[in-house]
Amino acid sequence: MPVHIVRLGSPRQPGEGTRIGTVRRPPRGVPKAQFAAQDWYDVWFPTLAPSAEAVKAALAATTEAEWAAFARRYRAEMARPEARHALGLLATMSHGASFSVGCYCENEARCHRSLLRLLLQEAGADVAPPGTP
Repeated sequence: MPVHIVRLGSPRQPGEGTRIGTVRRPPRGVPKAQFAAQDWYDVWFPTLAPSAEAVKAALAATTEAEWAAFARRYRAEMARPEARHALGLLATMSHGASFSVGCYCENEARCHRSLLRLLLQEAGADVAPPGTP
């Protein structure tokens, strides 16, 4: 059962399982009791979110060099023990549980979730191809 990489807030797809929000902050203006019902996430897991400073760098990135700098920074953050353990846990879970991880960004190519996809694959996760329901 591969892990799906999703945009939080988008309609849930069949087989996507439990949604895990790998974001720094909960959605604004949404009561906590409505997070799952409104297709945001079922569980908030900020351990795999970029730091606030890294998010600022990603949002400001307009060139490939700036995006590459963000990618290096995020990868360095994900090399910390707590993040490595979390990636390992999710990689192991991907072989037997239905779940998805995601972020709010519209464009996956310019979102940490594109890097999270790679990090999970590198950790041995079974990851669904982009656009797979």
